[in-house]
Amino acid sequence: MQKDFEILFYQAEDHYLSSSDLNTLKNSANSLKERLKIYKLLRDQEVPIFQFIADNLVESFPSENSQHLEKGLKHWISVMRYAAMAMLLNNPDYFRHRLLEWLTDIVQAQDMVTIETHIFENLKQGLEEMLSSEQMLLLNPFLEQAKVTLLETKSQSETLMVGE
Repeated sequence: MQKDFEILFYQAEDHYLSSSDLNTLKNSANSLKERLKIYKLLRDQEVPIFQFIADNLVESFPSENSQHLEKGLKHWISVMRYAAMAMLLNNPDYFRHRLLEWLTDIVQAQDMVTIETHIFENLKQGLEEMLSSEQMLLLNPFLEQAKVTLLETKSQSETLMVGE
């Protein structure tokens, strides 16, 4: 988001923005308005969203160590907070650098992929029920980035090792 605005503002240093540049600026501002609305909704609904997931997690993994379940929930609360900020900024690099690079090793080292996959699926389902399809289009790239980075990387490496 910042880069979109910066580029336009730098272009306007020695001349007025063209009509197409003004339309780009208007679209960016409108997108920011919608992203801010989604961000506030996610912030305000964090507790109900994750309470539902926690309840479902306990039902689905009754014999699992409660500390593992709690760690998984904490991971995905962090994922959701950083995904919301990255969505607001419209910046996948922010998301990757701030969260995914260090969290990936933690999830895989603790062998929590099954639990965290369950959390992800419940989170995505709950968000799809809460947000409009247009809103999900703005948030979904960050959720998918988290899914691929945190959950699918280990599954792929395990498949490669088994196939060797």
